[in-house]
Amino acid sequence: MSNLKMKEAALIYLDRSGGLQKFIDDCKYYNDSKQSYAVYRFNVLINPSDIVELDAELGNHILHQPLKAAQVFQSINIVLKLTHLPPLPSYCLDLCEFPRDYTSQRFYTMQGIVIAMTTVTKYTQGARFLCSDEACPLSKGFQYVRVHVPGATESATVRNDFLCNLCSSSLQEDRKFRVLGDKQIVEIITAKSLHAFQGYCNNQPFRFQSLTVFLRDESVNKMNIGNEYKVIGIPTCVKTSQTAVCVEANSITFCIPKVPSGISDNFRCLLSLTSSSCWKFTAILANIFASQIVPPGTYNLLKLCLLMSLVQTHNKELENCLDILIVTSDTLLIDRLLNFSINLVPRGIRHSVSTEIFPTLSRNKYGTGAVSIQAGSALLAKGGICFIGDLATHKKDKLEQLQSAVESRSITVYISGKKFGDDVDQQMTFPVQCSFWSFLDMDSPSRRNIQKTNMLIGQMDCSLIPANLVESFALLINCNESSSCHPLLPTVQHTLKKAIDPEGLLYLASKQFTTEDFEKLLAFAKNLNVEFSLEAERMIHGYYLASRRIRTDSIYGSKLSASALKYLVSLSEAHARLNLRNKVLKEDVLIAALLFETSLTLKYGNLLSY
Repeated sequence: MSNLKMKEAALIYLDRSGGLQKFIDDCKYYNDSKQSYAVYRFNVLINPSDIVELDAELGNHILHQPLKAAQVFQSINIVLKLTHLPPLPSYCLDLCEFPRDYTSQRFYTMQGIVIAMTTVTKYTQGARFLCSDEACPLSKGFQYVRVHVPGATESATVRNDFLCNLCSSSLQEDRKFRVLGDKQIVEIITAKSLHAFQGYCNNQPFRFQSLTVFLRDESVNKMNIGNEYKVIGIPTCVKTSQTAVCVEANSITFCIPKVPSGISDNFRCLLSLTSSSCWKFTAILANIFASQIVPPGTYNLLKLCLLMSLVQTHNKELENCLDILIVTSDTLLIDRLLNFSINLVPRGIRHSVSTEIFPTLSRNKYGTGAVSIQAGSALLAKGGICFIGDLATHKKDKLEQLQSAVESRSITVYISGKKFGDDVDQQMTFPVQCSFWSFLDMDSPSRRNIQKTNMLIGQMDCSLIPANLVESFALLINCNESSSCHPLLPTVQHTLKKAIDPEGLLYLASKQFTTEDFEKLLAFAKNLNVEFSLEAERMIHGYYLASRRIRTDSIYGSKLSASALKYLVSLSEAHARLNLRNKVLKEDVLIAALLFETSLTLKYGNLLSY
């Protein structure tokens, strides 16, 4: 197809799509500006479906030779912004497959979760150069204008070794015509890679690598750490300390999680059979849950709380998170149970001691002068669960950081200008949109050496960690294996049978209600929109006021934290969701109050001891 015909087709498309009018408006903006530019930058929105329908050859040119296609529209700084790509395998770049194509210089779509991002820096969109020899005709005018193209480095646009094509003298930049733009670098990983953070093991070793995405101008600050995005861009090869495949982003779309259409037939039948009671369905769920790890009927209180926490990971309100702290002497079993549970949601992250819970700073490996902010386990678990293991193994400063994050549901990162070569200090605040699970080992050597003497009736000794941190968890749960609630014999028998047949289904419940059934149930339940009935509202406020009054003394004030009402609301909503109801009833509030009262007793002691 001739260049002239392509330009005709491009002009027709711009006229029909409204791009021509936008082009005129942009020209007026530049005309009114008092600043002189070497390059005028225009964004042209392209819908591949429409342009292929109008002219197949031009559409093919844009999809497969985008850098040359930009020149068809005009020999200025034209950026073709695609709305989407054809939903065909050849246009998808799977981050798990090798080799990755970075030689064809065409558009691909890729999807991933942001695990790191830099601060915003400047780059050169375009620059004007003049011949240094004043006698040369090219020492004036706009004969040498260099424009950034996707995949190019800063040195490809601006450096001091360019030569004049006419007289071979060196070129000098006319700095007053330099045009600057914003630039940001993010790293993404495919969602499949999260298995590496979930304690997931299928005896198949695997490795994953992040993909670097360059954001420029209007795309800057459009991506947030922990979110999943679909990116259209052109893969390129960038050489740093080691060769890496990067993507120059063309357009970005936030990925909305898919909402399941329903639950399994077995759970639907169970829900119908238990419809006469507001508590039977959740009681049976807790009884049979995680039968691959513990026998049915054991650890029911803990399992109910875990299920309620899992359905509160719908990521709509920060206040809805349910953080759980477990005090136990059987850390191995509890660890297995929690690890099994986090694998039932897409964003269940098991924190590793070799990594950080919260964001950390490092220097950017691409030499842009920007600071790279690494996500950490908490931000990766956005809309899910962050399982941080034994609290007593974390250092004091990390526990303080955790307490601040749990209380405020945010974390602030301070960037020292002096340390990272900037003129001013900066700070960035990130929302913490996950629930934290952790446990304390009652039999740890450290605990044996520190015994609290002034314990109240029913109060648990949590002296290994700060009292304020214990209070910040919504639920404190005691899992003592020697109690009547957790008989030893069934657990021992279960452990022995599992050692003989690790993959075997030991109970009828495991066969009737599979792990996949629970995954579907939780995914469906957490997306339910719930509202409080008038009776439930009255009951929850009545209990809160009464509990606050009883636990208040003249010296220390109220023992009830300011977050108590928030926890009660969250627990009530969770129980309603687990029952697959859209309305919170007084029966849900009653369960919430019982669980919360049990937790308060473990934190502060029985009311009789006040």
